[in-house]
Amino acid sequence: MTVKGVAVLLAAGALFLGGCGGDRSAEQSAGQTAAGKRLSIATGNTTGVYYVLGGGLADQIGKNIPGYQATAEATGASVENIQRVVRGDSDIAFTLADSAADAVAGKGSFTSPQPIRAIARLYDNYTQVAATTESGVKSIADLKGKRVSTGSPNSGTEVIALRLLKAAGLDPDKDVTRQSLGLPESVQGIKDGNLDALVWSGGLPTPGITDLVTSLGDKVSFVPLDGVLPAMQGEHGPVYATGTIAKDIYKTPADVSTIAVPNLLVVNEKMDPALAESLAKLLFDHKADLEKVHPAAKEITRDNAPKTDPVPLHDGARKYYG
Repeated sequence: MTVKGVAVLLAAGALFLGGCGGDRSAEQSAGQTAAGKRLSIATGNTTGVYYVLGGGLADQIGKNIPGYQATAEATGASVENIQRVVRGDSDIAFTLADSAADAVAGKGSFTSPQPIRAIARLYDNYTQVAATTESGVKSIADLKGKRVSTGSPNSGTEVIALRLLKAAGLDPDKDVTRQSLGLPESVQGIKDGNLDALVWSGGLPTPGITDLVTSLGDKVSFVPLDGVLPAMQGEHGPVYATGTIAKDIYKTPADVSTIAVPNLLVVNEKMDPALAESLAKLLFDHKADLEKVHPAAKEITRDNAPKTDPVPLHDGARKYYG
């Protein structure tokens, strides 16, 4: 093996060690790799906003938090992301606020309260239910008997999709042919004629949904959700709010009423307070850079960022917000 080859192998080994997850103290983080301590950011599907914005966040961490590098990891999103942070497989995670609320309460997908803390409330996710026009689906109730993707297993999309179906009086296991697919697979399923509809919760615009409407044009439409919002709020509270997919987002004939849910950036409660404070500060010191990565970052505001209830702020983030 050449000297160059040995150097490549040594560098690869250092990168692997730096990328390992886990509960790491400030002392453990010092000098782990030549590039610094490596953080893992749990995001979501590769064609969703979490993944895009997570990549931008990782870049800014490497540039602006001394001693740290970061990597955005593709995942199933919210529920899985929380599980990863609790296990120590990831250091930072994007999640929907409803899934995070379930986590701290120990309900829904979680059998006990989870030790997570929030760094910030970010932008809102918008529930996007797209259906082929030939399916005749004009409401959630119309999904009865249809082939529907409810999102990746253990995702925030799946949580919302199942709640939407129940709010419309449908049994997710009996009244629809349900497929648990990620966004890329869901979009392809509609393109191939294997699905009638998909449910997705994401920022606007979501790249995968843009691809779908660009490819199919008027052969696909969005299902309004105002009819099921009261039932969603009655069962699950005000975490579900009125939202709108403006017609210019996907070039639809008119605005579409939908349901909005806040996104949170969360970490394990054991994270070093100094690092948590630095992460909160980074979001606002370099907000313009994040906005260049995806316009959803424009919705991140200093006023809203600390409003993460019922998920407690990490002490480090609380110190930053004052």
